[in-house]
Amino acid sequence: MDYSKTAAGVLQGVGGEENVSSLVHCATRLRFVLKDESKADTAAVKATPGVVTVAQAGGQYQVVIGNDVPDVFAEIGKISKLGAASADGAATDAPKGNLFNRFISMISSIFTPVLWALAGTGLLKAFLAAAVTFNWITTDTTTYAVLNALSDAFINFLPIALSITAARYFKANEWTSLAIAGALVYPTMAGLVGQPGLTFFGIPFTMVSYVSSVIPIIVVVWLQSHAEKFLYHVLPGAVKRFMTPMIVVLFAVPLVFVVIGPISDLLGGGLGKGIGWVFDNAPWAGGAIMGGLWQVFVIFGLHWGLVPLFTLEFQTTGQILLVGPVFAAVLAQAAAVAGVWVRARNKNLKSLAAPATLSGFLAGITEPAIYGINLPLKRPFAFGIVGGAIGGAIIGIGGVFAKAFVVPSGLALPALFGNGNMIMLIIGLGVAIVVPFLLTAIVGFVEPAEEAAPAPASAENDLVVLSPLDGTVVDLSETPDAAFAEGALGDGVAILPRSGALYAPFDATIAAAFPTGHAIGLRHADGAEVLIHIGIDTVKLAGQHFDVKVTTGQQVKAGDLLLEFDGDAIEKAGYDLTTPIVVTNGELYPAITDRASGPVSHGEPLFTAVSVESAAVTA
Repeated sequence: MDYSKTAAGVLQGVGGEENVSSLVHCATRLRFVLKDESKADTAAVKATPGVVTVAQAGGQYQVVIGNDVPDVFAEIGKISKLGAASADGAATDAPKGNLFNRFISMISSIFTPVLWALAGTGLLKAFLAAAVTFNWITTDTTTYAVLNALSDAFINFLPIALSITAARYFKANEWTSLAIAGALVYPTMAGLVGQPGLTFFGIPFTMVSYVSSVIPIIVVVWLQSHAEKFLYHVLPGAVKRFMTPMIVVLFAVPLVFVVIGPISDLLGGGLGKGIGWVFDNAPWAGGAIMGGLWQVFVIFGLHWGLVPLFTLEFQTTGQILLVGPVFAAVLAQAAAVAGVWVRARNKNLKSLAAPATLSGFLAGITEPAIYGINLPLKRPFAFGIVGGAIGGAIIGIGGVFAKAFVVPSGLALPALFGNGNMIMLIIGLGVAIVVPFLLTAIVGFVEPAEEAAPAPASAENDLVVLSPLDGTVVDLSETPDAAFAEGALGDGVAILPRSGALYAPFDATIAAAFPTGHAIGLRHADGAEVLIHIGIDTVKLAGQHFDVKVTTGQQVKAGDLLLEFDGDAIEKAGYDLTTPIVVTNGELYPAITDRASGPVSHGEPLFTAVSVESAAVTA
C-alpha cells in the first residue's frame, strides 16, 4: 500500500479537511465524524487503493483499512491538520445523529486510545495466569509480584486513563480530570470501601470501589466540562486559571462519592447480575447471541456499546462471561476466510485470504476478512455466523469466562484457561472453527472472475513525459531536498517555474490529488507513475496559495490544467519553488533518457521514462 496515496484519496473522498469534525483510528478503521456526510463520495473512497470498505454507523463515517490503518492515519496528519489531537479522542464538534448514534460515537472516542494498552496488559495477565496454572511460576515470588503489577495496574487504574480521553472528548481540562480520577482511586479512599458510618459535612454516604470503574469518571468529566465553561466566564481573569480547577475538584469529587458513585455502582451491579442471570439460566442463549452476532455488531460499529459492559462485569464480579463466546465469533470468521483461501482459484482472492486468515486467527483482527472477502462473497460470512453461534452457545453452557480484558484472538486464549469447563471451551472453539471452514470449503461460494493480468512493459511502453510547467529545467540533484536530490523518491528532473499553472504531462489517471495542493500523483495506462511536487516543504502551507482543479481518480488528457498556484506568495512565505518531477515506480521504469535542459514550456518533451523491457533490450 502507498500510504500517502491512500490518505490523500480518503481525505479527498470524505469532502476534504474542511468537512471533518474529528478523526480517530482504531485497530483497522479511520473513524471520521463529518460535518455533512452528504458531501462524502463513498464510491470514490471505496475505490481508493488500500481501502477495504466504508461503514456508516454510530454517528461515524468509518473507512476500513486493515492492519495498516496507523500508517494511513499518520499520512493524513502530514497533509492536513487532522491527526495528533483527535487521535486521542477529541472531537471539535459534537457528533450528529440520534441519541444512540451519539452514545456509540462517545464510547468509541473515549475507549479507542486506551483499548490496545488495556488489551496488551490483559493478555500479559492471561499469560501470567496460565503460567501459574501450569506451575511455571509461583505466586510467592517477587518475579510474580512484578509481573502481576505490570499486568494488573492499568485495569485497576482505568479511571485515570479514561479521565484523559474523556476530557479530550468533552473538551475539559485534562489535568483537572486527572486530579479527580486520582482522588477516586486514592489509597486512603479505597480503604474506606464497605466501612459504615461515613459522612461528608454531615451527609452520609457509602464508599464504593472505583477500581476498574467506567461510568463515574465519564459522568463527572462531562459535568466538569460544563462547570469549567461557566467558571471561566464568571471568574475574574486574574484568578480563574487556578480557582476553576480548585472549585471543580472541591465539588466534583464529593459529588462522585455521595451521588454518582453509589448510583453507578447500583446500576453496574444490577447489570452484572442481569448478565449473570442470563448465563445462569440460559447460557446457551447468551453464548449464541454473542458468538453469532458479535461480528454483525462490529460491522455497524455497535460493539463499542458493549465494551463498557465488559469492564462493568469485571468490576462487579471479577470475571467477564461475555468475552468467552466472542472468541468463537472471531475464530469462526477467520476459519471461513481460511476456507476461501483453500477453495478459491482466483489468485487475487487467494492473496487477500492468506493474510486475512492469519490476522484473524492470531490477532483477532477480522475486518480485512469480513469486508474484503467474507461479506462480499456472502456465504462465508453467513457460515461464520452459524459457526460462531453454535460455538458460542457451547462455550456459554460451559460457563467459560476471562479474568482479564483481552481482545479475543488465538494469542489471547490463555485468558480463558482454567476458567470454567475447559472441555466445553475446546469443543466450542473446535465447532466454531471446523463448521465455517468445512461449509466454505465444501459448499463453496460464487467466485469472482479472474481479472486479466496487465500486459508486461515493453518497448512500446516507454513514456514521453511532457513538461507540466513553464520554467527552467535543472538537474534533480540540485533540488534543495535530500530525498529528491538523492533519488530516493525516484529519478527525473526538476523545474524552476516561471508561471503558476500546472498541466498534465501525459494522458493519465489522477492517482493522488493532495488537498493541500502541493503535489499531484499521476498514473499512465501502461503503469508508469509520476509525482509532481510543487516547491519544497510547501505541504506546511496547508493549501494556502494553491487551487487544485482535479480530484483523485479523475481521468485527464495531456495538457489539461491540474492546478494553479501563486508562486510569488509562496516564495514570500519563505519556500523554495523548485519542483521535482519524478517516476516513482522505478522497478517498471528503471531508466530516464532524453532529459530536457534550460528553458522549457509546458507541453514540450521533458524526458522519456524507459520501460524495464526496453532497458533489458538495450542492455
